[in-house]
Amino acid sequence: MHLKVANLDRSLEFYCGVLGFELVQRFGDQAAFISAGGYHHHIGLNTWESKGGKPPPYGTTGLYHLAILYPDRPSLADALQRLLEADYPLDGASDHGVSEALYLSDPDQNGVELYRDRPQSEWPRSADGNPSMFTRPLDLRGLLVELKEPN
Repeated sequence: MHLKVANLDRSLEFYCGVLGFELVQRFGDQAAFISAGGYHHHIGLNTWESKGGKPPPYGTTGLYHLAILYPDRPSLADALQRLLEADYPLDGASDHGVSEALYLSDPDQNGVELYRDRPQSEWPRSADGNPSMFTRPLDLRGLLVELKEPN
């Protein structure tokens, strides 16, 4: 994923400071590459055509959201805790049966989905055996319980 951003420092504060990605390489105020887990980069950020720019107006085409998959429920809970500690607003939080997701917007109003998949053995299924997704409110307090250490 490579995103056009208006302010590189502001975007790095969000993606690295709040979400916890690691800065891999930076080219002044023009571009940066960030990753999780030591990969060369998962997300590129640049100001080449967008420095100081504004988000596209509502009702136009473009990116709906980027989706970031977390490996497990405790990792998603950690992401939620980071957002809460940064007082960063959520746009929504949903249980889809097959996954749990947090929705927000980055500083340039790009949609961001932070989610974890449930094991397939836990997916709700229709009578014919196909996944039966739904959208229900996600229990955020229940998610945060994942952060508590076992007794």
